[in-house]
Amino acid sequence: MKKYLLPSIKLTLILILVLGVAYPLLIAGVAHFAIGQGKGRTISVNGKVVGYENVGQKFTDDKYFQGRPSAVDYNAAGSGGSNKAASNPDYLKTVQERIDTFMAHNPGTLAADIPAELVTASGSGLDPDISPSAADIQVIRIAAIRHLDVAAIRKLVADHTDKSWLGPDKVNVLKLNIALDALK
Repeated sequence: MKKYLLPSIKLTLILILVLGVAYPLLIAGVAHFAIGQGKGRTISVNGKVVGYENVGQKFTDDKYFQGRPSAVDYNAAGSGGSNKAASNPDYLKTVQERIDTFMAHNPGTLAADIPAELVTASGSGLDPDISPSAADIQVIRIAAIRHLDVAAIRKLVADHTDKSWLGPDKVNVLKLNIALDALK
């Protein structure tokens, strides 16, 4: 028994030091040299931090573009999805409520035209981006509320669309809304 116990204790202590102390310190050190020093990329307006580039935020006012719904109410400390299957009656009811709400706030929009991402939450519940089509379907509502030209807002969406050669194009909702507020 002694033959196995001492090596086991030694190995456990070594792994605790390597994986519990050295590795976390190494990762924290590397993060210190990353953009944002490991604290994320903040977005500031007039010197005030208004959000993070990689974390979605809740926009409920109709004068703003809205992002994906969040199963965790955009709480970054509790990231996660609903974990309900597409056949779950509660999930279907939630999606239908989101469709009805979207159509009420965007008159003239057909349910079939609403991009799925505007009525379904992401796996993390914190997606900061939407597709250009999800932004475009909201343009008419925003133009009407803000008394702005539809073409100007469409141009703003195009200017804030990140083109990707690897994945789909995307629009950061927070950055787009900040630019929208800057429009006169």
